[in-house]
Amino acid sequence: MTIDGSRLHAVLDGLSDQQIAFLAALVRVPSDNPPGDCAPHADTAADLLERLGFTVERHPVPPDLVAANGMVSATNLIVRERFGDGPTVALNAHGDVVAPGEGWTRDPYGAAIEGGVMYGRGVAVSKSDFATYAFALLALRQMEAPLKGTVELHLTYDEEAGGAIGPQWLLESGLSTPDFAVSAGFSYQVVTAHNGCLHLEVTVSGRSAHAARPDTGHDALEAATALLTALYGLRADLATVRSQVPGIDAPTLVVGLIAGGINTNVVPDKVTFRLDRRLIPEENAEQAQAAITTLLEEAAAPLEGISVAVRRILLAEAFGPVPGSDRLTAAFQTAAETAFGEAVPAVGIPLYTDARHYAAAGVPTVLYGAGPHSLLDANAHRADEKLVLTDLRKATEAVALALADLLG
Repeated sequence: MTIDGSRLHAVLDGLSDQQIAFLAALVRVPSDNPPGDCAPHADTAADLLERLGFTVERHPVPPDLVAANGMVSATNLIVRERFGDGPTVALNAHGDVVAPGEGWTRDPYGAAIEGGVMYGRGVAVSKSDFATYAFALLALRQMEAPLKGTVELHLTYDEEAGGAIGPQWLLESGLSTPDFAVSAGFSYQVVTAHNGCLHLEVTVSGRSAHAARPDTGHDALEAATALLTALYGLRADLATVRSQVPGIDAPTLVVGLIAGGINTNVVPDKVTFRLDRRLIPEENAEQAQAAITTLLEEAAAPLEGISVAVRRILLAEAFGPVPGSDRLTAAFQTAAETAFGEAVPAVGIPLYTDARHYAAAGVPTVLYGAGPHSLLDANAHRADEKLVLTDLRKATEAVALALADLLG
């Protein structure tokens, strides 16, 4: 259905200051993951939503599951707004964020506003979409839009840890069975596919020895350099592979963490490092892991006294369209083009997100939400993460229009 655009403008204008304050309150409560002690942020978000008049379901994740996923606490929130008989659209955003890191010129939890831009960790990824989705729903409710269906807000807290106790848990436990899903994204594009991600830990084992007699040991660090050289050769090869999905380029490989050794005067007996292997939608995760394992074993084979072991830390499958996605994509492209007054493409992105859990359950899914043209423009996962507040306002309008279309 088509709703009155002028009236929607007026309603959102009236809610704008409240929406900005809502987002600022979320940014000011830390929810870094790790360590992943996120239940306090969920309590804040639930309180804020209840003040808007929503009924909020709080679903604490059992402590054993939280611990198994490397976190301290997590509570998932669901808001259900039923307008009438019809499909259910779930809107999912995550409240956990990466730690601020160095280089900030503003308080990462200050939610400072300068020149119409809010700064803070999570302001773009993805606390902004707590505000986008909640206020789009609030506007439709205030307009008493004659919709046919249900809108659910799924506000979860483990995206940075893989999403297993957030969206995946909500779906597998039967707490929600949506017909469509929308995950947090960026306002100038509708995302229909994204990369997968494989995290592996590699342990290189040798034998320690006194540094005065290195010949009596087997140097794990020296061996690790040979393995790293092989991996960087693979990275160069991967750069020549191209995805057919617009917006996604090539597979990538990064060694992001390394540790080892006993002391300065001891030949290292063990070195561990972790790598991040991004998978384009056309790739198979099992084959990618097998290729890396074989490469490392072959590189270690000539090295006397050296063994290598590879362990999977995380697998996030790539995400792509499922049957029914075209309807969802068209609704959000049309709505976004109306709100922003420019063409809005449907593309893939070289990240991995919680959208994959909905798609894996057979739910047509896209990513759409507040933000700039690209992840880099938002400084996401970097210092001085930011959100242009007019983008928040327009993305909220686009979400409301798309929901009206889907539930008309």
